[in-house]
Formats: sequence, structure tokens, C-alpha cells
Amino acid sequence: MALTPEDAGRAADGTAVGSGIEGTADAGWLRVHPASPFVRGWVALAALLFFFGRDSFERFLQGGPLFDERLAGRAPWLLLGGGALILLTVLGYVLSWYFTRYQVAGGYVRVNTGFLFKQQRQARLDRVQAIDVVQPLLARIFGLAELRFEVADAGQSAVRLAYLRADEARQLRATVLARASGAAGVTPERGDPESGEPAAAAVEAPEQAVLTVPPPRLVGSLLLSEQSVVILAGGIASVMLSAVTENRNFTVFLIPAAIGLIASYWASFNKGYNFTAAISPDGIRLRYGLLDTQAQTVPPGRIQALRVSQPPLWRMFGWYRIQVNVAGYGLAGSAGEGSARTTLLPVGYLGDVMDILSLVLPDPGTQDPVGLFTAGITGLADPAGTPGSAAGKAADGGFVSSPRRARFLAPLGWRRNGFAATETALLLRSGRWWRNFVVVPHQRTQSMALQQGPLARRFRVADLVLHTTAGPVAPRLIQAGLDEARALFDAQSARARAARKHQKSEHWLEPAAQPAAPPAEDHQEGPHHG
Repeated sequence: MALTPEDAGRAADGTAVGSGIEGTADAGWLRVHPASPFVRGWVALAALLFFFGRDSFERFLQGGPLFDERLAGRAPWLLLGGGALILLTVLGYVLSWYFTRYQVAGGYVRVNTGFLFKQQRQARLDRVQAIDVVQPLLARIFGLAELRFEVADAGQSAVRLAYLRADEARQLRATVLARASGAAGVTPERGDPESGEPAAAAVEAPEQAVLTVPPPRLVGSLLLSEQSVVILAGGIASVMLSAVTENRNFTVFLIPAAIGLIASYWASFNKGYNFTAAISPDGIRLRYGLLDTQAQTVPPGRIQALRVSQPPLWRMFGWYRIQVNVAGYGLAGSAGEGSARTTLLPVGYLGDVMDILSLVLPDPGTQDPVGLFTAGITGLADPAGTPGSAAGKAADGGFVSSPRRARFLAPLGWRRNGFAATETALLLRSGRWWRNFVVVPHQRTQSMALQQGPLARRFRVADLVLHTTAGPVAPRLIQAGLDEARALFDAQSARARAARKHQKSEHWLEPAAQPAAPPAEDHQEGPHHG
């Protein structure tokens, strides 16, 4: 049974999955690189060779016979069985390659897989949230790359093409981005996607480098990270307990902790090495990785929320980290991979933060974005000021902070907790020691909730929670005055509705439609429209 375009169009996240799909005509369908299944499954082949050849290899190194004397009579059968198993594995890889095809046409990217259980995955181009070009170490050796298309709320990569030649992967990414943005000319009709022709190759858009993260700064940020503080505190506590109780079992726990810390450091260094950010008409381009390299392209407006954070030990160097919520990123892959993919800046200075903010929010909706963002990142409210008053907002860069009575609930953070709203985004700040600054574009506010516990009711304060897509950023206004929180709830609801109504087309580079010329009789009898 074929999956109809209407069924795919009804998918909320822009993807559709079916089994037993015959696919469309062969025209426009392409296959991935023949080495793809072996690059993906080399671990299985290596495990088979290790299982069948470990003992023989050890005896060969020791100068003994290749086969145990007890199994010498059955050696031919063992070799035949092992060879047959390896041959079946290789045949399975070949069949998986032969039945894997992809197509970019009619406003969709489609991938057909499976020879026993057929499956088709497809994603609408105008729903593509981000496109990644991933090169694991073995794929880099063979000059191959994997292409991942992320869509909203897919829970995993909607479409994955593994593997293509690296230049083909970059070319296909440029083609998909050109068609998704509307820059490729005529956009196929959404109601009849099957009628579209295969996508013509597009030239990769030029880019302008914005910033790079040098390795020494990355290493320093890891050594001064939160996990280092926790491990150091745990190590000191273990040593002190061992000295006081004369029981060395406490120090034994340091060994797995040290191993875990080293592994975590290596994973973060491997993911953040050679981090570069650039801007192009396609969107924000990120490249990073030491052994496994990755190139991300996040189109404009796809970022749901952004957070600028600063751990306490980073303050002495003025370092900051930027993480974002992008639909499809927050749930995909492992925790380490998801953290790397949602990091827009692993470590940088205040100027780097301003550069990234200018890319994410090109229209900040205020005449003094630098002053407003600086107040959100490092500002503190005047303890004698009145929250929400014109004088208090002017003294704090436009932010409305928690009322003075909230100091009993947050003695250190009440002067930091606050919000400000521009014409395009809501800005939230919190944390005196661990500073956090969150930016949520108005059109990305999906829902809101006012929360108030018993102590908050006693002091007439409330928290405002904004819901976006899954990710590391959880927008929350902490301990705002009750009147200010209610007013912000109503105002932000209105701003979100208005922003969604005036939101641009999903084709962010599509030329604006020219109004049709009025008929001749309208020129004679009707009013003139400028």
C-alpha cells in the first residue's frame, strides 16, 4: 500500500513512516555510496572476525598450531561455518545498500529502505528545522559523510542518508536548503507533492565567518566547569573522611569518578574542538569535532529558545556558553551528542555572545540591543528601586526585577531575577552565581503557565513558565511580583498571537509576491491603490 502525499501532509512534524511501500517511479531515485553498509556495520564484521579468529591468532603468535588439537578434525567445518556467516553478513549489507534509495522532489526528501520489511521516510522541505553533515572517523577516511534532516518533534532524525561522498552531501544540503528557503525558484505546490520534478542542483551559498573557539580556551573551560567543581569537592570530602576514619575505602570511589571525569572531558573536547560559527543565507553554520566532525546548518527563525549561561569559575575570564532549543535536536541521539548539537557557543567572551545573538535575533526589537542584552547577562536591580516603575526599569536597562519582598525567598538572586520584553522577543534573567539569560522569540511561545506555591502566595510572587520544544533551555521567570506576572502573562499571550499572525513564510528566502495589476475598469472607476 502506497503512502499518499495527503497522509504525509497531515503529519504534524512533517514526516511520515510506512511499511511495505513500493515507492514511486525510478526516475529521480538515487542510491547511497556502495561502501555505506560497511562503514555503518564494520563493528559487526570486526566482532565476527574477533570471535572466530581470536584463539587461532593467539596460538599463531605463540608458535603453535592455528587450531586446537581437539578441534583439528572439525577445522574445515568451522571454517566453512564461519565463512558462511561472514558471507551472509556481507550479503545482508549489499542488499541493504541496493534497496536504499533517496529522492528530493516535489517539496519532499524521501528515503526508501529495507528488502524484507520496506519502509519509507519523508520530510517536507519547508518543515526542515536543521541539516547536519556528519563524518565519523572511518567515514572521513573514505571521504564519506552522513546527511541528517531534522524536523519538528520527530524524536529522532527524520531522514538520514548514510553515506554519500562528502562533496555530494554538501551539494545535496545546498539543494535542499535552496528549495526549503524558496531561493530555488518555483516552489512545488503543497497539495500535490508527487507532481514535482527531482530537485536541480544548487550552488552552495557563500558564508562569512563569525567566530572560532581556540583549543586552549576550550580546555580551560572544561577544567573550570561545574563537573570539575563537583568532582573536586567529592575528592576533598573522600580524602578527609579517609583521614578521619582511617578507612581507605572512601578513596576507592575516586577511581571510577576520575575515569568518568576523563571520559567526559574527552567527549566534550572531541565535540568542541575547532568550533567555528559562520553566517550564510541558508542560516547559521556550525562546524566542530576532532575525530568525528560535524557541520550543522540551522535556518533563520528555527531556534525556539536561547540561553546564555556563566558558571561561577568562568567569571574570572569573562567566559559564557550559549545553548539553544531547536525542534528535533532536543530528543535526538545520545545525551552527549544532543548537548553538542544544541550548543551554539561552547565558550566565548561577551563580544562573541553579542555576535551570536545578532545572528539568532537579527531584529532585536529595541533601539539599544547591546545595552539591553548586557543588562540581561550581567545586570543587577537597584535594591532601593521599585520593580516595574519607569525609574527602576531605566536604572536596570529596561528589566523588571523581583520585588524587594522576594529577598526572603531568594536572598542572593532576587536582584537578578527579572524580565524585559522587546517587539520581537521576551528576555528572562536569573541566577546570582550561576548566571542565566534566556531569549524566547514571541512567535515561538507555544504555551505559558503561572505557578505559585504556598510560600510564593504568602509573599505575593509567582513564576511564569514558557513552553517551547524539548531541549536544554527551560524558559522560566522566577519570583516575579504577582501583579507584574499576571500583566506579563496577558501581554505575552497577545504578543505571541500577533507574532504568529505576522510570521513570515516558511520559505525564508522566497521573494515577496508582487501584487497583481488591477483591471482596466478599476483604473477608470475604482479608487487608486498605491
